[in-house]
Amino acid sequence: MPARRSAAAAAALALASGPAAASAHATGGDGGGGGRDGKAGAVVLRTGLDVSLLNKTVDVPLTTTLNEVKAPASAEKTALTVELDGVEQGNPVSVLRADVATAKATADAHKAEGYTNLAHAKVHVPGLPLLSLIEVEKVTSKALCEAGKQPVAESNVLGAVTVLGKKVTLSASGPTRVEVPAVGEVTLDLSKTHTTSRTAAATALELKVSVNPLKLNVAEVEGTVTLGAATCESPRARDVEVQTATEPRRPEANLAETGGSSTTPYLVGGAVALLAVGSGALVLVRARARSRA
Repeated sequence: MPARRSAAAAAALALASGPAAASAHATGGDGGGGGRDGKAGAVVLRTGLDVSLLNKTVDVPLTTTLNEVKAPASAEKTALTVELDGVEQGNPVSVLRADVATAKATADAHKAEGYTNLAHAKVHVPGLPLLSLIEVEKVTSKALCEAGKQPVAESNVLGAVTVLGKKVTLSASGPTRVEVPAVGEVTLDLSKTHTTSRTAAATALELKVSVNPLKLNVAEVEGTVTLGAATCESPRARDVEVQTATEPRRPEANLAETGGSSTTPYLVGGAVALLAVGSGALVLVRARARSRA
């Protein structure tokens, strides 16, 4: 009887502990979906101009950039000048000269950032060898995208700005238009920024250019010039996968509603088994007693 009771108790314990442990087991994912680094970019100068020579008989596209960088791989450039050949009677044109011209871009799994800094800069276009299209003291742009945070875009134009030889006061409320008789006109957009839930973009100055020096058709220049642009895109969050345990049986679900644990049905089953073994043993003892009597 003691041996039978011990075996029954062991069986009940196995029933109670084995399946219960399996139902409670769960494994956490290791981010198998992976993450992705952010992206960032920056450029000190970008031009998209169309230069017409000799009364528009010759069209020369003037498309160039200075210190354009992109990340994930961190990058930095600090060139101070950019020149183009063949657009002004065979002579080179110094499109930009500056004391400081820096573009940086960094990106990893935590954040992405683009940054530009331009100081004491002069921009020229063909046909205006002695007159700057624009002169600026200092412009900066920054775009910052951190994982789990709202992206930020900032741009600043500091100090004096001179357009076609005229000092101008820029307005943040809208474009500023500068017109010089017999030379042309320039429209400036100041400190343009844009953000979404995962991206940011900042541009310190964007110029729409239309110049025809002295109306002599020596060179007619139209298009856009961008100074100090930065962009970023937030890193993607790592996906976390959790494998849930086997769905609980209906009695377990009912017990959960009443406060019972998932092991309760197995403990009850073990107790019933023990009672059955005990009852059987009692019947056997009584039968033997009668036979001896």
